Amino acid sequence: MIDITRVALIDDQALFRAGIRMLIDSQSDLEVVGEAGDGAEGVAMVERDNPDVVLMDIRMPVMDGIVATEAILERSDRRGAPAPRIIVLTTFALDESAARAIRSGASGFVLKDADPEFLLAAIRTVHAGNAVIAASATRELFEHFGARKPAHVEEPPGFATLTDREREIFHLLARGWSNSEIAAAEFVSEATVKTHVSRILRKLDLRDRIQLVVFAFENNLTV
Repeated sequence: MIDITRVALIDDQALFRAGIRMLIDSQSDLEVVGEAGDGAEGVAMVERDNPDVVLMDIRMPVMDGIVATEAILERSDRRGAPAPRIIVLTTFALDESAARAIRSGASGFVLKDADPEFLLAAIRTVHAGNAVIAASATRELFEHFGARKPAHVEEPPGFATLTDREREIFHLLARGWSNSEIAAAEFVSEATVKTHVSRILRKLDLRDRIQLVVFAFENNLTV
């Protein structure tokens, strides 16, 4: 039996939604379970239909995609329900709104003119628990648009629980390094790196490497 990934579309362009729906519904493992034309409708739809993945436009009337992303994740947390993975749809690769959406909890972004196969792969990727864009791209995005970096902040409590080796790997992750690059630098196997990454994310209560980069920037832990 095929495990069906439930997808929701939130975009103010009906024609665009129709095209994406046709693409997704053509796949045996994907299904569109809801649509909305603005962020406010989208928040209500997500709460009602419980999709696994949400494709979220950024610029919409009534409520934009950033506020809608925050509201969806907040409501899921309040209900104690699993939060859907959110992919932001944007027009530009280096988009300040995309950076804000990622900071708000989105799992990455996809360009609206991306190849159809890439969009389908992105949906499957985030449903599997991974981020759509690389941590290095996230760092570039944040540096380009000046993420919030206060001159001094208190060390977050979770960070104190990391071992010295985990802190070393944390800083490399925050720079956007891949597992293979970290393995070479630390003289360990990639499997060992993966174990450390999992422990770091668990201790800091972060979903993925993208959120780790956000965490590092917001707590002034980038070096």
